[in-house]
Amino acid sequence: MKKLITIAWIVILSSFTTVSPDMGTLVGIVTNYNDKTPIGKAKISVYQQNNFVAETASKANGQFQISLKAGTYSVEVKAKGYQDHKITVYIHSGKETKLELNLSKSVLKKDEVEFEEEVFYSIDAEVTPTKMREHYTMAIGMPTANYTMQTHDYIPIDYNTEEYSPISENIFKDALANPLSTFSVDVDKASYANVRRFLTQSQKPYSDAVRIEELINYFDYNYPQPTDGHPFSVTLETDKCPWNEQNQLVLIGLKGENVNEEQIPPNNLVFLIDVSGSMNPANRLPLLKQAFKYLVDQLRPQDRVAIVVYAGAAGLVLESTTGAEKAKITSAIDMLQAGGSTAGGAGIKLAYKIAQQNYIHGGNNRVIIGTDGDFNVGVSSTSELKKLIEQKRESGVYLTILGFGMGNYKDGRMKELSMAGNGNYAYIDNIMEAKKVFGTELWGTLYTIANDVKIQVEFNPAKVKEYRLIGYEKRMLNSEDFNDDKKDAGDIGCGHTVTALYEIVPAGGSDSNTSIDPLKYTKQTLTSSNELLTVKLRYKNPGDSTSQLITQVLKEGKTKSTSNLQFASSVAEFGMLLRESEFKGTSSFANALARAKEAKGNDEFGYKNDFIKMVEMAEMIYR
Repeated sequence: MKKLITIAWIVILSSFTTVSPDMGTLVGIVTNYNDKTPIGKAKISVYQQNNFVAETASKANGQFQISLKAGTYSVEVKAKGYQDHKITVYIHSGKETKLELNLSKSVLKKDEVEFEEEVFYSIDAEVTPTKMREHYTMAIGMPTANYTMQTHDYIPIDYNTEEYSPISENIFKDALANPLSTFSVDVDKASYANVRRFLTQSQKPYSDAVRIEELINYFDYNYPQPTDGHPFSVTLETDKCPWNEQNQLVLIGLKGENVNEEQIPPNNLVFLIDVSGSMNPANRLPLLKQAFKYLVDQLRPQDRVAIVVYAGAAGLVLESTTGAEKAKITSAIDMLQAGGSTAGGAGIKLAYKIAQQNYIHGGNNRVIIGTDGDFNVGVSSTSELKKLIEQKRESGVYLTILGFGMGNYKDGRMKELSMAGNGNYAYIDNIMEAKKVFGTELWGTLYTIANDVKIQVEFNPAKVKEYRLIGYEKRMLNSEDFNDDKKDAGDIGCGHTVTALYEIVPAGGSDSNTSIDPLKYTKQTLTSSNELLTVKLRYKNPGDSTSQLITQVLKEGKTKSTSNLQFASSVAEFGMLLRESEFKGTSSFANALARAKEAKGNDEFGYKNDFIKMVEMAEMIYR
């Protein structure tokens, strides 16, 4: 069936100009899509919660301007001979929000491409639970009579098919031959909760399930707030290496700016929920439903949520709904039950489509996936799904992946997908972890303040013989990637901390077994300096295509001792012991435990005390 296609491209410009602090300004231009000529006398009407707010007309040059209070508005554009168009925009207090609206007339061509058909079902207040079940089962391709699934309908697997991507630990590099070390930041924390799941079941975690940087970054550290106009601060520390006293540890710490909740723009969220048969056990869909309902409790009236599910097919079970209608959203979540195969690719396509349809310009647009990662219908390979998500990230929609379950859990796949989609990744092993992700760290999870954050460290060979980055194996970049603004990297949310540790061999120290022979054809001279290393960081403000640069120098000698380096090193030591790393040196659970206890400090939410218990459990299991 042929359908009428209307093209309306809207580009939001990232620059903001200061205006009156208690108002914001919507500034825009209306142009013809085909030749970019301005459209005069276009009527621009502004509404808030369906109430008329303001109206203006574009000038002969297509430009218009409206002063508005900070908040979310619907903007409707009408021009004679052009298709009406409506968008949602968030106005920031004291700033200009700029829109370029390129409108196209309606055209119907004989050879026009048809839209891809999707299965939709939306819930309204009049739908009864029985009708909702009937329509829901039709949406996901299951017979109505079989919708109410009991636990015995799911046949649990009696073998383990969990998947983890192999990790080859970073080795020591010669600072003279390889003075640069470049990597992307990582704020994912899935590995920590997954390791905890193994240990609480008295099992050793798979070595490739242990990503040391995610263990370290599970915790907040006492870094200062940024004060120089950048969205995060940079802290450098150094001290003796606890598991090799001949070496040193260097800490690089970033602290994202804490943003007041009132300053955070509205959220356009799409919950993409796996309701396939593998999600039936209590630690999967039932736990997922609890987690998502906890998130719903935190929503503000200006936030919006849609719900997409996928099993044998994908379906929309809740249209985009305001955060004020919590009962309606939680009712939709309560109705979800597991059954069928897993068409994850179709679900991802539909979720991004719904997110784009409800896109808030200047707001926070995000798809949140809850799954065990066991996709097996349609687009299902990791490489295919990764390409799909890489295409979708260009839409300006961010991605959060939440992993659930065990036995068939696909950790490696979900890690790669989150990295491909400007995303973050967490594993939910219990309801308290859901509270951490969607409670104490909610806005850090949902609201991004810096994109494509990359770190490049240049070591001074006169002071450093060798170095090794602990963890971040999946985030390593080539040296030339640092200045390439097209190269994707990790994102930082408000309030996030990022911590990286280097173990360095001082000049004159003993060679590691990875040292290389002196170069025959290249002579390199050493510069006399007391600098140990230089740290450079690149990041983009959300919406920008050009990166900003931060540079900071660390001089030789011990810095002021803090609990940051002590606690981070205890977590790193713990991770190396779990991985049975060849670089663990004199590491022991007892040493990691003693240092963690000493450096615990203020532990408001008990996360560090939780870690201490994990070390004690691991010591017993590995004994």
